[in-house]
Amino acid sequence: MNALVVYESMFGNTEAIARAVAEGLGIGFEVTVADVRAMPVVGDTDLLVVGAPAHAFGVGPYRTRVVATWHGMAKVRVREVGLREYLGCSPWLPQVRAAAFDTNLYKPSLPGSAARMADRRLRVLGCTMVAAAESFHLAGIKGPLVDGELDRARRWAGTLAGTMRPVLPL
Repeated sequence: MNALVVYESMFGNTEAIARAVAEGLGIGFEVTVADVRAMPVVGDTDLLVVGAPAHAFGVGPYRTRVVATWHGMAKVRVREVGLREYLGCSPWLPQVRAAAFDTNLYKPSLPGSAARMADRRLRVLGCTMVAAAESFHLAGIKGPLVDGELDRARRWAGTLAGTMRPVLPL
């Protein structure tokens, strides 16, 4: 089976989680990890996993990435393509199973979730969600990841893999 892990990352934390997810899926899957800026084609993917940092309490639009760059927060130039744009131009994906994750501050009272917004968009695109949206936590806006989050991402990926059964034609 084929898995595609697509991520948006400004500080490297979401990319680290995406790579840990890919490791967790490695047994039983041929896994491709792709930066969202590459606009990867889903193609014959059996499982699509998408991840992004929480910007403006969700999957941030272009302007939130611009603001982060203006304030010197991002380590890279502004990214014109983020997860919002990628999912916004994705085709109908009725045969694809999917899951979504985000990285955000470890503050339970903080509203919003990029993962839940991505989950809703994937459902609109026809995907079958194999797990609830998942959040992985950061100690600060730029990181680092809270201790144990990479291991938790690998375990979460293992549960995703466990939900995959062949789809039989009707």
